[in-house]
Amino acid sequence: MKTLIKILSLLIIIFSFHSCTLFNIPTNKEKSTLGEVTAYTPELKNLPPPKDKIVVGVYKFRDQTGQYKATENGASWSTAIPQGTTAILLKVLEDSRWFTAIERENIGNLMNERQIIRSTRKEYSGNENENTALPPLLFAGIILEGGVISYDTNVVTGGIGARYFGLGAGAQYRQDRITVYIRAVSTSTGEILKTVYTSKTILSTSFNGNFFRFIDTERLLESDIGITQNEPVQLAVTEAIEKAVYSLIIEGVKDNIWANKLQKPSDFNKILATYTSEEKLNGTRIIGNKPPEYDRGKLAVFGNIEGFKIKGDYVEGKMKLGAKLGVKYFITDHINAELNFNSLSIENADIYKKEAMASEVNLEYLFFPKMKFSPFIYGGFGNLFLPSNTVYKAQFGGGLEFLINKNLGLRAASQYDLGFTDDWDGYVNGNRKDMGIRIGMGMTFYFGSKKIKKLN
Repeated sequence: MKTLIKILSLLIIIFSFHSCTLFNIPTNKEKSTLGEVTAYTPELKNLPPPKDKIVVGVYKFRDQTGQYKATENGASWSTAIPQGTTAILLKVLEDSRWFTAIERENIGNLMNERQIIRSTRKEYSGNENENTALPPLLFAGIILEGGVISYDTNVVTGGIGARYFGLGAGAQYRQDRITVYIRAVSTSTGEILKTVYTSKTILSTSFNGNFFRFIDTERLLESDIGITQNEPVQLAVTEAIEKAVYSLIIEGVKDNIWANKLQKPSDFNKILATYTSEEKLNGTRIIGNKPPEYDRGKLAVFGNIEGFKIKGDYVEGKMKLGAKLGVKYFITDHINAELNFNSLSIENADIYKKEAMASEVNLEYLFFPKMKFSPFIYGGFGNLFLPSNTVYKAQFGGGLEFLINKNLGLRAASQYDLGFTDDWDGYVNGNRKDMGIRIGMGMTFYFGSKKIKKLN
């Protein structure tokens, strides 16, 4: 048997090293590649082109957050956001095909070079009177101002894991968020024609597994494997800027700022309708810039399988299975009123065993009613119908709900029943009231709920 354990342990180690290729661990040098595109790059490039491009100047579009990279131990003097955001914006303006960007960030270098050209032509032409004038510089009708104004770390964090008998696995995630503002300023009047802002989450995930086991009294086997993925900040900044430029074009069309630039206004009808729908959805965004996924119905029915264990005067209370059926009505998105009926067994080992029924009225608070996954808490009063009499009780509990689809939810919950009398088990002893503990799982069916459409 020990030999078998050793062989299996060795195989685990070999597999752990061999499976490194499954996690794309780089072992060879890679060639440089073209820059990646984001989800908004095709949408930006596919916008209907204007009659004439809009000449814009960008003097400075920088990181205005002052945010440094977050570290677990000690301070970091590296910035969290790339400092070349002006270059990113200029590339996005070019991709849009709506703007002609002119050099303004390093205008001093451009002016110096033009002076060198004029001096060189004059010096080597042999004719002091030769006209050495250069073509005039373009001037901008619009200046684009703004920058990355916010970098929020740990907007949403979480994880899950388990360990049993030396074998464990876990996963963690973290979301940061950046926010970009752009404003278009008329150079002729100084009027701010339009201001837009966008935000983008930055996701980091980590998965790991480990094995820890004593082979014998003096031999310990340990094995670890894992992978961490961090969304590149540069791509997140690029996508946020692309979305901002896209919004600037669409809102300019919507408000007739670019009215004289449109070839066919009808080309934007579908785009404007989609953008308006996105604006309505944006009004419902919640934690972590995440839009809601589900709109639960006002009415729901549910059924649970529950284990009940009495805490009374007798020792060795046993956990026995029972059932609960009920109905919920949502007063608000977060709060619902619940009525249920349930069966349970009260049993102490070789001492007492009785079947009982109960009814309960509860008020429940659902923390994230628009999300697929949400914790909840509840409390209320009820009756316990014992074989010999009926008693009153109070209860409170909580748990987690996960929506499998738009109508069906899976729940896990625990509940504590508080008795007002000491005769649940047919025996009165002392001043302590009888109580009960429940642990259960069940399904909830929502009527009229719908999945909220997401816009890509």
